[in-house]
Amino acid sequence: MTTYRIIQAGESRSFPAPHAFQEKADEQGAARVFIGEDAGAALAQAGELAACPFVAVELGQECLGDHTGESGGREGSNVVGFARFRLGRADPTALVELVRQPQTRDSAVAAARSAFEAAGLKVAVCGDFPGRIVDRLIRPYLNAALRRLDEKLASAEDMDKTLCLGLGYPEGPISLMERTGLAEHHDVTQALYVALGQEAYAPARRAQVAKARQGR
Repeated sequence: MTTYRIIQAGESRSFPAPHAFQEKADEQGAARVFIGEDAGAALAQAGELAACPFVAVELGQECLGDHTGESGGREGSNVVGFARFRLGRADPTALVELVRQPQTRDSAVAAARSAFEAAGLKVAVCGDFPGRIVDRLIRPYLNAALRRLDEKLASAEDMDKTLCLGLGYPEGPISLMERTGLAEHHDVTQALYVALGQEAYAPARRAQVAKARQGR
């Protein structure tokens, strides 16, 4: 497995607490992993990294291209993006979404995947677009559930019960958002709505209210 060095740049959503991935890092590692809310800025200031087997930069909802640039579909190098999926205030899951550009080196993707998997994480590789795979899939569904609640389709308890018993979901959408944070849901959906312009991502009213109350 390729050794890697971690550069911490602010608070990390992917690794808010110690994890085996951090424990396996090596100060003399050949690859570089930029972690934290300012990971992109740290990457920009890091100097020449072309010789690294891979360079990984933690992403929020932004594209990897925001940090590496784009060039008519020819973009790509040894740099990959990553985000460990975390729903609101909940603990991060074992899923790491690894982001590649059209011409990202296959060897860099393979080396980064191996490093994350060696720490017990599960990797899904995706193309470079605003938002992560899970957010792109689940946020419209959560918005729809909030809107049906406003329309009084059913009570929150009965909506959750219907989806849990009818579709086998482990937790209903209203309970899930109350547990993990409606304001946090607002932030993700707002970022996706601005980036994509699709109505399904526009924050539902209840998420907007939660965000407004958070700021008081």
